[in-house]
Formats: sequence, structure tokens, C-alpha cells
Amino acid sequence: MDIFKAPFETLGAGAQVAPVILTSGHSGRCYPEAFLAASRLDAVAIRRSEDSFVEELFGAAPALGVPLLAANFPRAFCDVNREAWELDPSMFEDRLPDYVNAASPRVSAGLGTVARIVGSGEPIYRRKLKFAEAQARVAGCWQPYHAELQRLISLTTERFGVCLLIDCHSMPTMPAGRGGARQPDVVLGDVHGSSCATVISGFVDTKLSRLGLRVCRNDPYAGGYITRHYGRPREGVHVLQLEFSRALYMDEAKFEKIEAFAPLAAKVSDFIAAVRDVATALLPRSMNRLAAAE
Repeated sequence: MDIFKAPFETLGAGAQVAPVILTSGHSGRCYPEAFLAASRLDAVAIRRSEDSFVEELFGAAPALGVPLLAANFPRAFCDVNREAWELDPSMFEDRLPDYVNAASPRVSAGLGTVARIVGSGEPIYRRKLKFAEAQARVAGCWQPYHAELQRLISLTTERFGVCLLIDCHSMPTMPAGRGGARQPDVVLGDVHGSSCATVISGFVDTKLSRLGLRVCRNDPYAGGYITRHYGRPREGVHVLQLEFSRALYMDEAKFEKIEAFAPLAAKVSDFIAAVRDVATALLPRSMNRLAAAE
């Protein structure tokens, strides 16, 4: 069953000039009417899981020769940064199949493939769902998105021999840490060094820092399903997750861009160009190091 005529957009694939792909799986803003009707939340509250405007923040990528894959469906409807079948049995009126992963930490937190709550903790639904509804979302959103992502990775590795995937996200403002420590501007996740060669992670960290952004690695976001599943450095596929603080570019209460959006987007464009320019040189070098270490 096709829920969306276009569950995603792939921009710039035909003009790819380097082994780099960007993805934005949580910035979709097309909310189905039936989904909204089934929700107990209003049109603003339902957006609290959304990585608003991330695909626009990285929007310079296609013009720079870097493909950008962006979901149109919202994260609260179907989360592509989860396994296909991470589901909470308490949300459904019928029994779930044995292949469903009902015990993952994400499910326990209410944030499975079909989420029970939005990012701020409020329950989404007025009623229990039928498993067929989850099946339709996986078939209409999750599977097409991942099929396209795998296609882009395969095309990139066939053409360039290697691939760097950067999975782009945003994070809400968090309470101050110990001693009033400020939240980082960007959290770089590489699953503690296992999803991407350290030479790439180090370059990304340094470049973002030189652009004036405070960068933290793997805390509190080390990488979700996409980073962990596709990141296979020994096979030439390197994956990083980037989480940009929403406070840098948007009003989190009104879901509106602020004046700082354009300057930050310019920095992100500079970052994309820098990664594009060094990827071809750094990725084969990292592969050689991995091979030598075996």
C-alpha cells in the first residue's frame, strides 16, 4: 500500500562528483490527515519529534555535487532510523508477529519505528492501532526510503570504490550539564569509532570546529540504526551521524526559522564543500590503513 506518492526526494544524484551522500530522514513535514485525526496532539505538538528544516540547512549539497536524500513523511509517522519492526506491543490491539523487536531500548522509550510518543514525551494516539497500520507505514515509507539509500550507496561504491554517508539530524535544547556546561552545537556520532574511519571523523570534527561550532563526539548521540547498519568501514562504507542544535537556527516553540538560519546554512555549505573536496583522498587512505591493520 502506497501511503505517499513521493515518500522521499533524492536531489543531485545525477551530478554526483565525490563519494559522499547526505541523508535527512527526520525532517519530513507531510502529515497525513488520517494520522492527525488519530492523534491526541494538535498540529504543533505533533511536530516535536521533527528535525525541522534540516534538509534546508544542508540544501546546498546538490549544487555542490553531493546527493541529498530527504524523507517527506514525518518521524512521528514512521522512523527510518530504526529497524523496520521495532514496535511496542502495548500500542496495538492485535498480537504482533514473532519477528517484531519489542524489546529494544528505543521501543521501551516509546520511540520505535512507529512511535508511541513525540520527542517531548507526550503520547501520540487516542486509540490502539492495528498491526496492519504499521505494515502499511513500513511498506509505504521505511522500505522505499532504505531501498533508495542502499541504491545510492551501491552506485557510489561502484563509481568511486568507497562511500561516505552523513546522516543529518537536529537535537532539541537540553538542560545545562554539570557546572552549567553549555550544550554542544553539534554532536558527531560514529558509534565510538566503529562506523567510520577515524581520519574522516577527525576531519569532520576539525572542520566544524574551525567554523566556530562546539563539537562533541558520541555523547549523547552515538548513532542510530542508519549509522550502525550501513557503517562498514572495512567494506568501504563509512557513516557519520550529525546532530545540530535546533537553538542555532530555529524557534523551537513556534517551529520557525530565525535570522541565524542563513549564516549557519552558509557554514554548512562550506562544510559540505570541504568534505567533498577531501573525501576522495581520505577515504582510500583510510581503507589502506584498515587493510594494513589486518
